[in-house]
Amino acid sequence: MVKLSDVNAKLLKAHYAVRGKIVIRAQELEGQGRKVIYCNIGNPQALKQRPITFVRQVLSLLEYPALMDAPGMDKLFPADVMARARMILEKNPTGTGAYTQSAGIPFIRQAVADFIARRDGIPADPNRVLLTDGASKGVQAVFTLLTNKPNDGYMIPIPQYPLYSATIDLYGARQVNYFLDEKNNWQLNEHELERSLAEGRANGVNPVAIAVINPGNPTGAVLSKENIRMIIRFARANKLAILADEVYQENVYGAGLKFHSFAQVMHELGEKEVTLFSFHSVSKGFLGECGHRGGYLEIRNMSDEVYAEMIKLQSIGLCSNTDGQIVTYLMVDPPKPGDESWPLYEKERNAILGDLKEKAEILGRGLSEIEGMHTHIPQGAMYAFVRFDLPHPKGIDPETMSADERHKYEAARDSKYCLRLLEDTGICVVPGSGFGQQPGTLHFRTTFLPPKADILALVEKMKRFHAAYVEKIKSAV
Repeated sequence: MVKLSDVNAKLLKAHYAVRGKIVIRAQELEGQGRKVIYCNIGNPQALKQRPITFVRQVLSLLEYPALMDAPGMDKLFPADVMARARMILEKNPTGTGAYTQSAGIPFIRQAVADFIARRDGIPADPNRVLLTDGASKGVQAVFTLLTNKPNDGYMIPIPQYPLYSATIDLYGARQVNYFLDEKNNWQLNEHELERSLAEGRANGVNPVAIAVINPGNPTGAVLSKENIRMIIRFARANKLAILADEVYQENVYGAGLKFHSFAQVMHELGEKEVTLFSFHSVSKGFLGECGHRGGYLEIRNMSDEVYAEMIKLQSIGLCSNTDGQIVTYLMVDPPKPGDESWPLYEKERNAILGDLKEKAEILGRGLSEIEGMHTHIPQGAMYAFVRFDLPHPKGIDPETMSADERHKYEAARDSKYCLRLLEDTGICVVPGSGFGQQPGTLHFRTTFLPPKADILALVEKMKRFHAAYVEKIKSAV
């Protein structure tokens, strides 16, 4: 029997907070009949978001093509859906059950390049597009490519999406933290980047890339174009590749804000030296097709011989799943005005994004009104990273602790808070320590994906819970 001591030490070191102990406890409580409001993970359809009809109709026909020749199907499926399914079968005649080319089905890679060109007004090369099992597999592929020596490191945002820290641990690389500027809507700060880089190098780390999440997870921030320009200049000056996690590009709610891709800004700057890896996914936006595990990785400023290694890496895994590739195609080439399926598609899209915007405002305003809680109305993505204040128990002074002691103390505090929140209210959120946070602060990440009634209930329950929790600590002092 394999023992824990036999397990890869890199795996034992890795942590993934959004599916951690608190979520396991939530599932236990749900099994006991308790109502749980799951706000721990960006999994839209698990939280009652309905699939986009167009996507499911096309997939239905592709999974069982005989439907297209059955009587009455022209009344059940719009004409453009039938035409789209036939076209896909013509271009991919082996169907959804066969392997594809390692990099992905060629016409879909072309469609991704066309999408980027339309979105950004810049050229895009389909021969630098790889179709992946969600954005996560693309990120892991880049880590495999770039991690060459034991001291190679990656600059990652704090707070961050724990895919990055977990992958760094799994691949035996080094983590170099840079703190996002909470007081400035979680933008990146150039002085902080310089500090982080210098500290990493002083600790013997060789930083090879910087990861940026825009719009932000867990912060919900949308980066300005000037902030992105600064990051690109910083990467060039320090010979870093850029990993641009852009899976929430459709999720922008703040008035006057706009998503700017790193590819577009890099093109405007005429940047030819910095290698850019851009990731997108069908799991977020308004599709919420997490289970289909589709996405793409676009690469810029990479030589043919290095790109050949990426193709080799893809071939080792054979290919990404075919249905995920199809959904990626439907994401980047949706119905157009004049198509029979267009009115319903546009109605469903606008309803989902409008609902998310409304729930972001309810959550942000409601939680910021609670004494001892601090958050902005999320500008994008699907999350808020909420700071909360707690008094210290009698005899505890964090200022006298070492950095390691303080980290453990604060991680225990926010974990205990979130577990008690779950036990008392049924609200499942993730402790801020699972994403990283400035020393001396406590946070939790919550989504605003559940139905509006649940978000309203969350705000009211949180008000009562937080006041009672703080009072209990005070009374024990």
